[in-house]
This record gives sequence, C-alpha cells and structure tokens, in this order.
Amino acid sequence: MSGPFAEGLPDTSGKGSIRVWLKSSAYTKRVLLGEGSDPWVSGAHYLAYFSQAQGLLKPDVAVLEVGELYDAWNAAHGDLVGAMGNRRKPATALRKLLEPEAPRKVLAEVVEAVLAHLRGQIPLVLSVPSPRSWMDHANRLTGRTDIELTGDDVEDATMYMADLIRTVSAFPVSGLLIEEARDEANFSADDLTRYQSIINVVRHYRWSVALRLPADANPPAEAMANFDAVISSQIQQAGSASVGLDVSAAFARDGVIAPRVGRQFYFAEVDPDLRPESVLDALTRLRGG
Repeated sequence: MSGPFAEGLPDTSGKGSIRVWLKSSAYTKRVLLGEGSDPWVSGAHYLAYFSQAQGLLKPDVAVLEVGELYDAWNAAHGDLVGAMGNRRKPATALRKLLEPEAPRKVLAEVVEAVLAHLRGQIPLVLSVPSPRSWMDHANRLTGRTDIELTGDDVEDATMYMADLIRTVSAFPVSGLLIEEARDEANFSADDLTRYQSIINVVRHYRWSVALRLPADANPPAEAMANFDAVISSQIQQAGSASVGLDVSAAFARDGVIAPRVGRQFYFAEVDPDLRPESVLDALTRLRGG
C-alpha cells in the first residue's frame, strides 16, 4: 500500500487491511539488538533491524519513530546546550534539535530503504511526538525543567516539525502519527487547532494523519476533525475519524479486550519487558478480534 493509510482503515462494516497497529520499537530493539543499541546509524543498518522486527511481529502498519532517531543522534553527536547559547524561547530548543542536516539525511536514507523493503505491501507511517511534547523534551535535554509553554510556542514548534517532514516529501510515505505524551497534564483540545501547519504539509503530500491522545484525554469530536484516525483508551467514536482502541494495558496483562465495532482498529504499545511468547499470544488474540 503506497497510498495514504486511511485507505486501509476499517470501513463501517469493520473490513479493512489495518486491524492491528503496534508501537513496538522499544520491545523489538531489546529482543533483537539488546539494551542500548542504536539502529539509526545508517539506512542499511536500520533496515537490517527493521526487516527482522517486521518478520517477528508482522504488523499491519510499519512505523518509524522519528523522535528516537533524534534522541540517538543527539546522544551521540549533539551539543544542544551549546547550540542554544543564551536563547530562552522554549521552541528554540526543538528548532536546534531538528536543525542539523546529518539526522535528516539518515531519516531520508531510512525511509527510502524501508519503502524499498516493504514494496507497498503495508503502509509506512512516520511517528513524531506532538509539538508540545517534543518541545518539552528538547528543553529537558538542555536541562530546563521549569518552562511554561504557550499556544504561540506550540505553533512555533509545529512549524519546525513541518519543515522536518519536508525532508522526506519526495517519498511515498503513507502518513504521519502525532503522539501526545501519555501523561500530558497540560494537554488541551486548543493545542490541536495549532497543529495546522504540519497538517497542511501532510495533506499537501496526500498523506493521512493520525493522533494518539493522552491516556485520560477526551476532547470533543470537532477538535479531532482534521485527523483520519484517533488513538485513545477513552473514546469509542471521533466524528468522521476511525478510532484506534488503545488496548496496551490489556495486551500486557492478558486482560479482556473488547471486540472492535465499525471503523475501529486495535492499537497496542508493546511493553519492552514482555516475554516473546506473551507478545505473540496477545497478537493472536487481537487478530482474532
């Protein structure tokens, strides 16, 4: 599937190629590479890891965690504190994190290599932290923990992220997933209206766009109107968007998983400490639902 991933989302009868969407990089890196390993060295290095991970779990969506790339690069090569200098605007930390050309080049190499490997069989989605989450994270990397983020800061961060997405605009990526922090206490539905610059870029490239909400968030349907899919552990419907039922907790504890209804699909973040046999058993349960 080289088109937008929305084409594979379940229809009103529940039929569609996307039934199980996984966030599994922490788990597959531990199982396949060991603690502390970095697969983001190059396109070829990442592909060697990625192909094994796909064969292990066989997800319906291939996901590249772009935030992990930047954390790995910054840990190995970055000097974010030095790059900041005396600048104090909260969004500047994210701009400086995303600015270097080297990780952008790696991202393009990885996307090209993964797409060639997938050969259009399943959609490729880029996952990024939400503008507020990524901006907060970037500031913490500089040692700042006392920042207060405004709506204008969120809009600035969104523009810097949109510029990053343009790096891979030439490739037939299927979409973008924007992930809010799981425990984001400052999440507001107003933030979603400030993501327009990145949504405009994604739509221009004919990609689909999904949103993962914080654990306890339940924004009104109109606030989610710009998204093709909304992933949540709280809501069952999101207006015209498909809903990814976040069953991560039940997945990890062998708990009860409610059956899908209509345009719903399952989403699970795989606990990196789970045993491989437990993960495969849980996946069998999801695929039977």
